[in-house]
Amino acid sequence: MTVNSVSLVIAGSGGAGVVTAGSLLLDAAAKAGWYALMSRSSGPQIRGGEAAAMLRFATEPIMSHDDSFHLLMAIDWDNITRFSAEIPLTADSLIVGDPVHGDAPAGLLAGRPRQAALPMTDIAAKIENGRPNMVALGAIAAMIGLPPEAMQAVVEKALKKKGAAAIDASMSAFHAGFAAAADLPAIPKLPAVSAASGPRWSITGNEATGLGVIRGGVRFVAAYPITPATEVLEWLAPSLAKVGGMLVQAEDELASINQIIGASYGGVPAMTATSGPGLSLMIESLGLAVAAEVPLVVVDVMRVGPSTGIATKSEQSDLNIAVYGLHGDAPHVVVAANSVSDCLFTTQWAVHLAEAMQVPTIVLTDQAMGQARAILPRPAELAFIGQREVAKAAVEGERYKRYAMTGSGVSPMAIPGTPGLTHTADGLEHNEFGTPSSQASDHQAQMDKRNRKISQYNYGDHWADIEDFGGGPGDAPKEAPLGGTAIITWGSSTGPAREALQRLSAAGGKARLISVRLIAPVQPEKMAEALRGIKRAVVVEQSHSGQFYRMLRAFYELPAQTVSLHQGGPLSFGPQQILDQLNQLNAGSA
Repeated sequence: MTVNSVSLVIAGSGGAGVVTAGSLLLDAAAKAGWYALMSRSSGPQIRGGEAAAMLRFATEPIMSHDDSFHLLMAIDWDNITRFSAEIPLTADSLIVGDPVHGDAPAGLLAGRPRQAALPMTDIAAKIENGRPNMVALGAIAAMIGLPPEAMQAVVEKALKKKGAAAIDASMSAFHAGFAAAADLPAIPKLPAVSAASGPRWSITGNEATGLGVIRGGVRFVAAYPITPATEVLEWLAPSLAKVGGMLVQAEDELASINQIIGASYGGVPAMTATSGPGLSLMIESLGLAVAAEVPLVVVDVMRVGPSTGIATKSEQSDLNIAVYGLHGDAPHVVVAANSVSDCLFTTQWAVHLAEAMQVPTIVLTDQAMGQARAILPRPAELAFIGQREVAKAAVEGERYKRYAMTGSGVSPMAIPGTPGLTHTADGLEHNEFGTPSSQASDHQAQMDKRNRKISQYNYGDHWADIEDFGGGPGDAPKEAPLGGTAIITWGSSTGPAREALQRLSAAGGKARLISVRLIAPVQPEKMAEALRGIKRAVVVEQSHSGQFYRMLRAFYELPAQTVSLHQGGPLSFGPQQILDQLNQLNAGSA
């Protein structure tokens, strides 16, 4: 099945209203009954500077951008070539620019796209308080088939506080651009949709992450702002207050991780959000939480590294530190969301896992998901609510064993101040009572206990999303997996991988998608079942060194014909790039 979609970019300098225009267009698309995805790219400036809003509209849910863009609408050309590699254009693409700013830079013309002029500045100047970005929006709407009434409703809502004059000025500029589009070359249009099929959400990955932890039961957050995770905190600050929770902006990442350890130790489910540099600073305290068996959630919205790297771009390169970064043998859980929508599920599940096993849980998302906004079907309500086993009262005649040996490895956790349940909880190795101990037997017993908690836990089917493409009702995938070929991936690489398999299926091919959500602990038996009968596999990830591929090779029995498709950020995979690798693998084994 081929996705019926149209892709475009709005670009311009700081103050041109690029992201605002993209957001309005996204919301109007939702009013029209379409699905949509918008990501943004910007320079390293703290404020202002050039920006590009990259949008895709479709008649069905989408998880990734296409291989190229049909339209580049440039409000001006200021530093636009910084985005040229992120805006693939072909001979079928169209660049529309304002002639007042001159010609398109040569760096955008490698694919020999068509070019056209739209005098946005001159058109806007004829309208009192008219703005070029609204002229651009009108032209885009006409070119892609978006009805004007959808934009009218969105603008009225967005500018309600500014009054009728502001609404009239914006819509006048919009209609002027809509009319001017009649003189522009054509790009694909989406068909009209009579009505939206079910409730739609407009949400970013970072907002979904915040909602997920609240639904999971988190009521305390401490964090230090860092790109691209800051929006998680901005969304949580007022939202937590509505449910009786609290967010504290700590002075740094060291303080934030220690504050959530304290809150959780006190009985309140807690989390923090950061990016790679912040996670590095939190590692020592995460080891404390492992040793003291204090549940907590750390969300890492990954960006390009190492060091400061490219703070505004995306990469999947924090996998190694998330899995292996803690000193000593420190069993903990690492999970990864695979789409904007899945950020909600995965973070809510993460709270549940942390509380149920009394273990630190790291959630990996990335800039591509976190700062992307999507129009998507309303996610289902989930039953996962964090519940920890709490010691209610002391047993008469017995001393409280905070770290008692149990079959599950989980021991009742006391709330500080409960009579008779006093104990030591720190980073030193200890016995069952929590008393510090240097005995080898105590260390072995406690290590076994901490590992048993996460290795014996039943994660169910949520460890991975497994989907078969191609074939018909008569196929029996588990006995004879479709085509004997699979893509194994994780995180934001899932979207383009899934669309690659949709295209393979449309061409008559068959294959399986395995998107791993539970990164650690590993699940060799479940992976073996998912790979039963699979003879060829492509491992897809956005990391320069192939971290995920190397981890899979270390812990899983992969098919003999397994290849690694990996690349560092900030360029993301296109579906065709993945499909080409898959076809090459299949052709080589024919």
